[in-house]
Amino acid sequence: MADILIVDDHPIVAEGLQKLILDKGLASKCMTVYSSKECQKYLKLFNPDLILLDYHLPDGNGIDLCKFIKREDSKIKVLVISSFKEQSIVKLMISNGASGYVLKNASEEEIIEAITTVLSGKIYMCEESQEIIDNRNNQTIITEREIEVIKLIAEGLTNIEIAEKLFLSPLTVERHRKNIIIKLNAKNTASLISIAMHKGFI
Repeated sequence: MADILIVDDHPIVAEGLQKLILDKGLASKCMTVYSSKECQKYLKLFNPDLILLDYHLPDGNGIDLCKFIKREDSKIKVLVISSFKEQSIVKLMISNGASGYVLKNASEEEIIEAITTVLSGKIYMCEESQEIIDNRNNQTIITEREIEVIKLIAEGLTNIEIAEKLFLSPLTVERHRKNIIIKLNAKNTASLISIAMHKGFI
């Protein structure tokens, strides 16, 4: 039976998944961690067969963590369980080693099916995430906070200066910046500003 590690910064979600997995006998061991740093620490200590990974983490994003996991041990399978619906994020998670993508509004039955499918070595995409990938007209969703950050980036402010203006931590600003780059498929800050202008965000 598999060993599963859950990485999600919402304890209620993580513990709910853990209970479901253990109650249904899907794993012999199932642990929960709440950050990228904790996940990296437990990889070698726990040596999981499968990692259930959220995209949004307090100290990074799922794409970077998925890359790290696959570099450390390519045999570890990664199943993304996230509320993010952006086409660019879904595609990047899969292209960087994830074996499946399920949205957090999925039913218990669908999550069980996703776990068993990925553990068997196959790819699992929930119907909605597959539609997101297939839809060429999928609209990128930029939040109001991200638009605020984009405008300040365009003004030439540093992460520290943006953090002071928006009463955020520099780490949070850096996370917003990375998310914006991923969502807009930008290569750097200059292209981020150019794309944002073209889309009317600034």
